[in-house]
Amino acid sequence: MTAHQQDRAGDRAHLRGRGRVRDRMPGRTRSRAGRGAAARPAGRVRLALAALAGLAGAAALAGCADAEVFTGDKPHSREQTIRVVPHNGAHGVRADGRFEIRVPQGRLERVSVSRTGAAGRRHVAGRISPDGLAWRPAHARLQLGAKYTVDAVALDGAGHRAVRHTTFTTAAPDRRLIGYFSPQSGATVGTGMIFSLVFNRPVTDRAAVERAVTVGARPAVEVAAHWFGHRRLDFRPRARWRPGTTLTVQLRLRGVKAGPGSYGTQRKTVRYRVGRDQVSTIDAARHTLTVRQAGRVAAVLPVTAGDEENPTYNGTMVILERQSVTRMNGGTVGFGGEYDIPDVPHAMRLTRSGTFLHGNYWAPPEVFGGLNTSHGCVGLRDIKGGGPHTPAGWFFDRSIVGDTVVVQHSPERTVAPDNGLGGWNMPWGPWRAGSALD
Repeated sequence: MTAHQQDRAGDRAHLRGRGRVRDRMPGRTRSRAGRGAAARPAGRVRLALAALAGLAGAAALAGCADAEVFTGDKPHSREQTIRVVPHNGAHGVRADGRFEIRVPQGRLERVSVSRTGAAGRRHVAGRISPDGLAWRPAHARLQLGAKYTVDAVALDGAGHRAVRHTTFTTAAPDRRLIGYFSPQSGATVGTGMIFSLVFNRPVTDRAAVERAVTVGARPAVEVAAHWFGHRRLDFRPRARWRPGTTLTVQLRLRGVKAGPGSYGTQRKTVRYRVGRDQVSTIDAARHTLTVRQAGRVAAVLPVTAGDEENPTYNGTMVILERQSVTRMNGGTVGFGGEYDIPDVPHAMRLTRSGTFLHGNYWAPPEVFGGLNTSHGCVGLRDIKGGGPHTPAGWFFDRSIVGDTVVVQHSPERTVAPDNGLGGWNMPWGPWRAGSALD
């Protein structure tokens, strides 16, 4: 997960206040009166609902948060299948602390570990043991002041696949200010990318810290800073980046006093590049996703968005991360046990509060392009395990972190500027006014 994705109490409260989910358990139905149902012939709606009711074991039509968001682990058989030490959500882990991923039986299929710290986001090298039961890092000591992200896939003793996504944070040295950022140096990103720093402690002297961070572009364009509270500092231009732009970020925080007894430690240059321009527009009323590359329509794909009680956010969002498979658990965003899908394919995060654009293999075909049935996410047709030639697979393969996704004609409010990289929803004047130097 990228560093700018903050846990916000307001988003958590908002999600829990959006109403209970109406996705059907077998034999459980509710009225769909209103815009979503009235726009279609009653017979077609009844056919679709009947198909949904017959999905044995399908607790929900879409999962709208992965298991890491907002809460730590809860007792569950998959946690017993893949055990991660330190535990999910752990803070203050020592540099010499134990770090391993283990299965009691079966074997680990794939393990990916990344570290976000003072140097940005880095892959953590490691290896799976010959018997497939454990993964350990290549270097025993952990880096202080860093966030570790673990994604693991395993087969249990019965041959069932399990997926685990966890995070933990190591202890930060006393009184040191560290800014966690993404993307990493050398990355290629979409034209909607906003450079974002999230600090490990509150910044009292925001002007001093802002002076120590510069974001330059070639070709040149004005880049303005905006503070969200005392821990987060974002940078963007007036409009999306021009394809081919190179960005150079100078972090000159070493020795900068950020507050009483708090000093910066970083002195680093980060360079990354903006790739081709891709903007994907979701029309929640028409149930379509229109993909434009360099302004030309590349595809129009049928989707299912948030239902009437849990509509998808309107506004401009940015792909924050991509996962080929992830677990989505309704308990992490206030939906209790209404869904827990262990292997959601082709998942792309759009907001910190839990909005994803992802593959959906459990809904019947008539849902896509016909009904909005999710908990707030946007689903594309897929198959179990994720197919390369499905609509979800096609879109996933052509998307990168930093691509722009716009949602229109949903009854929900516009996504907040600090929810993920929602800063494009703030006009240029107020954005520039958020600098500590103006």
